[in-house]
Amino acid sequence: MGLLTGLVTLPLAPARGVVALARLIGDEAERQHHDPVAVRRAVEQVDRDREAGLLSEEEAAAMENELIGRLL
Repeated sequence: MGLLTGLVTLPLAPARGVVALARLIGDEAERQHHDPVAVRRAVEQVDRDREAGLLSEEEAAAMENELIGRLL
């Protein structure tokens, strides 16, 4: 980037920083969403909630299907 271009686009620097930060946050959220360990924990929580009577069989099955879909 040349000196003139750098000076002209300097007011946009905060916006570029915000965009870069949003991209990093989005990438990390995506990584955590598809993390097999996190999915396994969530499936175990669904099982515990089902056993405790907090979820019906249909609700638990739907949640488990959604969690398994996150891995694929």
